Amino acid sequence: MAILGKELDKEKKILKLTTGLLNKTLNDLKEEVKIDEQDLTEFKKIVWSDSHSFDEGDIQQARLMTSTEENKTLQKEAYYKKLCQIKNKPYFGSIVFEDDEGDINNIYISLTHLKDQNLNNILYDWRSPICSLFYDYEMGPCSYQAPGGTITGILKRKRQYKIEDNMLQGVFDNSLNIDDEVLQEVLSTESSERMKNVVNTIQQEQNKVIRNLEDEILIVQGIAGSGKTTVALHRIAFLLYRLERLSSNNILIFSPNDIFTEYISDVLPSLGESNTLQTTFQDYLASFITEYKEVEDFTDFIARYYSYLEINQEFIKYKQSDQIIKDLDQYLENYIQNCKCLSDFTESSIHKVSKEEINEMLHYKYNVMPLFERIDEIANRLSSNFYKGKLKKAATFKKLIKENLNIKKDYKEIYADFFQSDYCKMKVSEEAIRQFVNKDVIYYEDALLFSYIKGTLEGFPYEKNIKQVVIDEAQDYNKLQYIIISKIFKRADFTILGDIHQNINPYYSYQTLEELKDIFSKNTSYIELTKTYRSSPEIINYTNKILGLSHVNAIRKETNKPVIIRRNIQDLKKMLIEDINYFSNEYKSCAIITKDLKEAEKIYHLIGDEFDISLVDIHTRKFTKDLLIIPAYIAKGLEFDSVLVYNDRANSYRKNERNLLYVACTRCQHELLIYN
Repeated sequence: MAILGKELDKEKKILKLTTGLLNKTLNDLKEEVKIDEQDLTEFKKIVWSDSHSFDEGDIQQARLMTSTEENKTLQKEAYYKKLCQIKNKPYFGSIVFEDDEGDINNIYISLTHLKDQNLNNILYDWRSPICSLFYDYEMGPCSYQAPGGTITGILKRKRQYKIEDNMLQGVFDNSLNIDDEVLQEVLSTESSERMKNVVNTIQQEQNKVIRNLEDEILIVQGIAGSGKTTVALHRIAFLLYRLERLSSNNILIFSPNDIFTEYISDVLPSLGESNTLQTTFQDYLASFITEYKEVEDFTDFIARYYSYLEINQEFIKYKQSDQIIKDLDQYLENYIQNCKCLSDFTESSIHKVSKEEINEMLHYKYNVMPLFERIDEIANRLSSNFYKGKLKKAATFKKLIKENLNIKKDYKEIYADFFQSDYCKMKVSEEAIRQFVNKDVIYYEDALLFSYIKGTLEGFPYEKNIKQVVIDEAQDYNKLQYIIISKIFKRADFTILGDIHQNINPYYSYQTLEELKDIFSKNTSYIELTKTYRSSPEIINYTNKILGLSHVNAIRKETNKPVIIRRNIQDLKKMLIEDINYFSNEYKSCAIITKDLKEAEKIYHLIGDEFDISLVDIHTRKFTKDLLIIPAYIAKGLEFDSVLVYNDRANSYRKNERNLLYVACTRCQHELLIYN
């Protein structure tokens, strides 16, 4: 409900006072930072120009003081940048909360905090405990978790603001009603080039994910358009605010591809935080597997299937299965147990080492280590024993041990041997095995297994500095990948987000993401997001039918824009030009989403001369969303105002490819057109 009259005038005065305080704080802080930097530079000059007169203790103390002052200055600079971000829009919401003691708290909610000269809070950071009331409650009894315990009371008012250039455009009192005016206005706007923060319209179910501090492993199943990625990024901002000694460099996001990484790159900076470390599983495979010139990426792996280029699909399905994990584990256990030193050997014609001694250390003393790490440790032990604690001969002992073992450190041979062993559940000819093992480029499905073998035998690359891992599009990772990731990031907490309905891996699927609980030994929670904010009800109704869904709730109001299906098109180029011209006039962004890259290239060559249009493939890094052509398996996670879903009549979506069609259609916000 819009606020008018005296109440509106009162809010205008509050905005004016807040703006004045904000500008003064900015000016004062700017001057402070300038003075601090000058003082710090001068201090460094004094210390280091006369460093010869200081002893080591004095120098260490000076370094510590310098580091402390630098950190203080950096914190002031970071806060200054955050205040600059809210300069024209100081806050977006407010609540009036009466606690059980009868104290009235009038809380204005912003991207960051602001205090007056008496250190009273004027603006509260949206991540502060009391601000959770804004997202979680209607008017009436409520509570929030403060550092000192649970605070209870009554929420007496909840208000939202539309502010542009420090001018109050609108004030709305609302409850938790999902159809509130501010949310609907945000949903009706056209999409932008990159994902935006939604801090002013976070919904209750999303807030439960964002503010969860109880669970070390958080698994989120969210339907298309439920804001999974946005929630994940806001959760990162929340964790950076609430957890001590957590910085952006301690957080790693696994993205589906580099296109998606670019698309989300503005969200954290818009929330006043630095972007975190980001990677893809492909990056890990490419860095860890050095035995091949190149590792096929997930998109090309998927394209092989949807382009019908793969002949032996049952074999790939086995390679992607949970069963092969058990088979590999049994094979590797047997491989390690049977590893032994066959002969005694002598180093430098002096130091004799018995095979029994080596085997005892190999299978008992160092058996908690990966096999090839044991060899390194044994070599160090022998060098230390024979050379009075020195390791100068460790390399020599390592070479001698390897020469006398019954195995060789050749991962290609080990991988090939697994498929020839009784542990492999599918029998393949030696010639066929050599064809995929000895290639210069290792296939994606083989790379997962190969890296697991290598990591098991020599150890996975442990990343101790990563404390939080976020995995998006979780449904596209099989269980083996989660096992590998959990071994690399042993001490990290995880936020895992996905949608089983958007799985595009034809060889692997989950009945529920809850299955992932079995992989992690830490405290784990599973949450579902069941409301979609992206697409219109007309589009949701259509996409529900693709997969036979009935539990999807559309939050957008109806647009009266029905989903149109075009069949038996006589002049494809003419019809495409007409439809694209319509979309370009009506909306800011339009995507033509095809089944595969071959179709995308066909459409691009057909109409590329008629429009300023981009062809997006897996190698694309930057693009504009105004008008583009993109295969469905690359478009995951993106959204557009209008979408034209195209597929050739001879290449229509098959029954087992419905998930890919679902992904294509659910990229659309306002108007969907299908060429079939």
